Amino acid sequence: MPSTHFAELLGLGFPELLIILAIVLLLFGGKKLPQLARGLGSSLKELRGSLDDANGVKKVAKPSAAGAREGDATSEPQ
Repeated sequence: MPSTHFAELLGLGFPELLIILAIVLLLFGGKKLPQLARGLGSSLKELRGSLDDANGVKKVAKPSAAGAREGDATSEPQ
């Protein structure tokens, strides 16, 4: 099954996406845009996690950066 992108699915090209971005920027302003993007990203992350849970996909835990530093042999004891 070929992989399709969301923009291709809607028939949107690069110029159309730029126009949509410009309209969103005009409507919400530059100060509000990062907050909107952050909210959209967290919503998509939650949706993806819910879909993975519904499909029975197991999540693999990645070691955190703090845990890697604690177990590092070159770090000095505190």
